[in-house]
This record gives sequence, structure tokens and C-alpha cells, in this order.
Amino acid sequence: MNKVFLVGNLTKDPELTTTTNGISVCRFTLAVSRRYVGASGERETDFLNIVVWRGQAENCHKYLKKGSKCGVVGSLQTRSYDAQDGSKRYVTEVVADEVEFISTNRAQDGMGREVSEETVEDVAELKPIDDDSLPF
Repeated sequence: MNKVFLVGNLTKDPELTTTTNGISVCRFTLAVSRRYVGASGERETDFLNIVVWRGQAENCHKYLKKGSKCGVVGSLQTRSYDAQDGSKRYVTEVVADEVEFISTNRAQDGMGREVSEETVEDVAELKPIDDDSLPF
């Protein structure tokens, strides 16, 4: 079984490219903190390469930015290639089946639409409704 579950933050904005066949592919790096503290007394972090394909790739590029928190479910994949200097290089990455946008680092309403700072301030000034005056 090859299944990976990760929650972390993007280290930079996602990069969207298209294959020669017109298929969208998005790549980003996810910083995932380890559960334990190392010998230095600090929590260590792993930086994992994530690859997302097709429509989900376009959504990741559109809604995720540097610092966004997201969850990824996918599989671990290792591939190799020959570098220009003739050496063999190995790459390990997570091929995402699902990406859950936990935060996008943008002010949004409940429907995922961006809102201005004035709107956020207006909502903060709302008064609670008196439940006794409701007919139900």
C-alpha cells in the first residue's frame, strides 16, 4: 500500500505548467512539521515536493499561495533522470489525489469568495440577534 497524508504550509506560490498533450500540472513544496522536538530543542520540518494534475492542478494554482495551509492525500513516487553533467539524479515526490484547502491566506467569505478589508470590518460590527424575538 502506498498512501500519504500530509498537512502543511506552502513554501512559495505554486507553479502551473502544461504538458505537450495539454494536461495541467501544478507543483509546490509543502513544509510539514514533525511531531517531536529534535536534540537542539526545536521542531524539525520536512519540505516535500507535491505534484497535482488536471483540474485540481488549476484550482491549486488559482487558490493557494505562499503560506497557505493545505492537506494532501496521495502516493509517494520516485523517479530518476540523467542530468546535463551525465550524473543520474533521483527525485522523490508526492503525487496528490486530493488537495484540501485549509486556508488560502486571503480574506474570504463563507462561499470562498474574496472580500475586502472593509467588508471584514463591517461584519465585525454586527450585533447578535435576540433569540426571544424570533418566531420559531
